[in-house]
Amino acid sequence: MAERIWTTLSNELAEASAEAGASIVAVQGARHPFSGIVFTKDSVVTVHHGVRREEDIAVIVAPGRKISARVAGRDPGTDLALLRLEQPVSSPLPRWAKEKTPELRIGELVLALARSRRGNIVASSGILSGYINEPWRTWHGGELEKFIRPDLTLYPGFSGGPLVSSSGEFLGINSAGLHRSGITIPAATVIRVAGELLEKGRIERPYIGLAMQAVPLPESLRARLNLTPTEGLLVVHVEPSGPADKAGVLLGDVLLELGSKAVVDTDAVQDQLRSAKTGGEIEGLFIRGGAVVKVKIKLEARPAR
Repeated sequence: MAERIWTTLSNELAEASAEAGASIVAVQGARHPFSGIVFTKDSVVTVHHGVRREEDIAVIVAPGRKISARVAGRDPGTDLALLRLEQPVSSPLPRWAKEKTPELRIGELVLALARSRRGNIVASSGILSGYINEPWRTWHGGELEKFIRPDLTLYPGFSGGPLVSSSGEFLGINSAGLHRSGITIPAATVIRVAGELLEKGRIERPYIGLAMQAVPLPESLRARLNLTPTEGLLVVHVEPSGPADKAGVLLGDVLLELGSKAVVDTDAVQDQLRSAKTGGEIEGLFIRGGAVVKVKIKLEARPAR
């Protein structure tokens, strides 16, 4: 019985690797190759940290078959980059895990796949060791729809390859560039970011153009203005011609609320901006010259660096 279970499991893992592997490529865009996943017939999604140049990138779709590509867009915040292929490929598109897929469970068997510089499929197996079904903010200011951490060995070249579930779905893209232990960028994030990069070439994130630091509010000022917060955010820099500058925000203003929600640190500001859209307006409540003033700020996309 044990032998039959082992044989069945081995066969299913091998079949899943072969099926999923048809959608995986190797990417030579830096000193060391990484992996990537066919996103459309003429584009590949991979990890941003693995692509060090913008053009003359080699994409290996199979042993002995190489296609040139260039960067169509990248998003350091989520560690994703989209490559445009010089010619379309016949590789099948992957089956990405949908939002309605049953929730993942800690301990589930998962498979990490990649393609080597010679064009061969390689694999690593393990279990799901960490999972949080809610947004997770990266070190670089991006946001993943959920946190997925596999417990397996991500060998060199595995970044950019998929994490595959027992049903053969791509749970996301493995990355060693967002977390010290390596995590999986979830499928929902990959589809959202790669789709916008394909359309616009960049990710538009709204910003207000202020540098601020937390300061305590004097008790006398709080009592006089009938304020509940004990802290605010002191504006220490206003970006010239930025959204806040255009709206009339001044150096020395103290931000109390943004979008009708109290903000006691810059993380709270970013939380408000993540749910906002470029081109829209957001209202800020400031203390200026001992009085409370409201300022409407028209949000703009953060300029490309």
